[in-house]
Amino acid sequence: MAGGSGGSADCRERGRPLVLTYTQWNRKTYTVGIATSRDLLHWTKYGPAFAGAAGGKYDHLAYKSAGIVTGLAGDRLIAARIGGRFWMYWGEIRIRLATSPDLIHWTPVEDSRGRPVVLLTARPGLFDSAFPEVGPPPLLTARGILLLYNGKNAESGGAPGIGSGAYSGGQALFSGNDPSRLLRRASQPYIRPELGFERSGQYAAGTTFTEGLVYFQGRWLLYYGAADSYVGVAVCDQRGGKSERTIR
Repeated sequence: MAGGSGGSADCRERGRPLVLTYTQWNRKTYTVGIATSRDLLHWTKYGPAFAGAAGGKYDHLAYKSAGIVTGLAGDRLIAARIGGRFWMYWGEIRIRLATSPDLIHWTPVEDSRGRPVVLLTARPGLFDSAFPEVGPPPLLTARGILLLYNGKNAESGGAPGIGSGAYSGGQALFSGNDPSRLLRRASQPYIRPELGFERSGQYAAGTTFTEGLVYFQGRWLLYYGAADSYVGVAVCDQRGGKSERTIR
């Protein structure tokens, strides 16, 4: 979705009513926007997620990419409360955390110096050696919060076997009781540009940029951008342990 004077991208949606986080850009700066809908046709926009937070401290911050922590209820992903609050992982370059009482108004979680806590950063020599960026809505499981994120490989000093500047999918597990506590982080990507439509397109370096996660009839469907030219879907069948990838 884009207009002549700006645009929106990187949409991630969950909740009842549906709550959408997306990157909004006015050709000068960018922020995470919040919008809600009950029918996917009519939307109410609330502006930047951090507008007015901490007395306006973050009103001029440029930030993008965010995913609200969800839990599986039947076959639906619903925004999950932890400690009476909703939680959202956000950012690129550095992945951080925010909380909300209502899914609309968000406040970054700060450290003892009053700065947003940093949870994930780049790792030299690995697939996310340039930087990590938030992917689909994180999932609260019995083992903790699974954060699926996008890692960009560095132009030099990155992971061998992955193109320079290519985007792959990473996994990090945080405590289900303390969303700021990292338990484990995979050193290898679970999805990376391998197929033709993932390696050739508008973004020549190759891209499997994950953004949408759906549970349907016992299968997980992961939607991702491929080379900035296609939308792909990776399917994992829990019943048989099978997986496949294709263009949609």
